[in-house]
Amino acid sequence: MTVPRQTVHVDSPTERRNPRTADIDQMSTVDILRTINSEDRAVPDAVAAALPLLAQAVDLATEALRAGKRVHYVGAGTSGRIATLDAAELAPTYNTPPDWFQVHHAGGPGAVHRSAEAAEDDDLAAAEEMNRDVRPGDFVLGLTASGRTPYVISALETAHGIGATTALVSNNPNAARTSQIDLVIVVDTGPEAISGSTRMKAGTAQKLVLTAFSTAVMVKLGRTYSNLMVSMRANNAKLRGRTLRILREATGLGMAECSAALTESHGDLKVALVHLLSGVDTPSARQALTETSGHVRQALGLLDAHVI
Repeated sequence: MTVPRQTVHVDSPTERRNPRTADIDQMSTVDILRTINSEDRAVPDAVAAALPLLAQAVDLATEALRAGKRVHYVGAGTSGRIATLDAAELAPTYNTPPDWFQVHHAGGPGAVHRSAEAAEDDDLAAAEEMNRDVRPGDFVLGLTASGRTPYVISALETAHGIGATTALVSNNPNAARTSQIDLVIVVDTGPEAISGSTRMKAGTAQKLVLTAFSTAVMVKLGRTYSNLMVSMRANNAKLRGRTLRILREATGLGMAECSAALTESHGDLKVALVHLLSGVDTPSARQALTETSGHVRQALGLLDAHVI
């Protein structure tokens, strides 16, 4: 019989009392807000210190996706909700395939809307999910402010045993470090304004980390051209207007010419873009994108080299 993991209590800065906010309950409303804002200002610097390790995670995830594998986010509570939000926004922004980013949230989808605190201790459920959903070569990223959440640690250890590459994002310098976790990324945000309320600085840091992580992966996979969202789904009037605006900004051409290119490419912004920037016909632009896995700059380089 499998015995549930025992929670190991690791000293975490997020659980300590913050001397700078000891009198917060005696402050005026505006001073409460100023105090919280002052604490929040430390978050970007904490994230900046972790960027070299985060870059390694980006490269590992990019390599996995290029090899036809997937990226998994694992979290509980605030961490799981932030992970769910990040993954949900990638499809409309970058037109990612639905299986590229998978989210495993302790307590399941219902815990996104309603707290399920006991679920974070369910290491057996995490192991079951990993055994069901993770494949060798996948990249699994766990998020936990304390660095000790049983659901997250169990998921990473199980995924590693399956053959996935694993990484942990934590706000605790004393976070779990085992041979089953390939990369530990610490974002030390210190004690919260309200002791232990990790939806505050720790949550903000995790949001910044995940947004930067997934955006960097998308850029490296060619889902952008320059800083433009050339892979987005244009499935409403606002986004169709944005598609035309992006094409005009990228090419410097007028509305009529860009509209005609979009029509000829059946609304495919990348095809229209390569067609207009290179001067080749639409079929040739589409072929170049196919040969470069949809990477606009690489497609333009291929055409410039007259390989196709």
